[in-house]
Amino acid sequence: MYRIVTVCTGNICRSPMAEYLLRRAAEESGLDGVVVDSAGVSDEEQGNPIDPRARKVLARLGIDTQDHSARQVTRRDLADCDLVLALDLPHEKALRRMASDEEQASKIHLLREFDPAVSDQAHEDLGIYDPWYGDASDFEATFAMIRDAVDGVIEEASGDPRARSASDHSDGA
Repeated sequence: MYRIVTVCTGNICRSPMAEYLLRRAAEESGLDGVVVDSAGVSDEEQGNPIDPRARKVLARLGIDTQDHSARQVTRRDLADCDLVLALDLPHEKALRRMASDEEQASKIHLLREFDPAVSDQAHEDLGIYDPWYGDASDFEATFAMIRDAVDGVIEEASGDPRARSASDHSDGA
């Protein structure tokens, strides 16, 4: 298995949107070995469902988010995951503080690092702001930034043999 976790503040807006979009993209790409989860750096929203505004954006794509329950990121996530995707700079900073060693720290990236359209921007400009304080247009803007990075993440995951099911490794002979 190739494990990805997306991380934002409370795990009710940005990180679950990224989780569900990445999950769908992995399925559509035939990456049966990719497992995607999400979490928040805060425990404030623990147990809560996805924000209704984020749910609405994803529902438009036919994505059901009923099973989402916010949770806090753990050191176990850093140990077990192959790719840890922070949605904004404060999340990246918090995750790096949690990392127990350089190996774990090397798994941590901002999600938008995987968007080729912004690859020339400074690292500090790659965060995705919190739409929670905004309206529907803020959620649409957040969704677009997440969506634009999904293909790059899937490309990264597809380079790891664990991302594919065992049947993909046979030569048919």
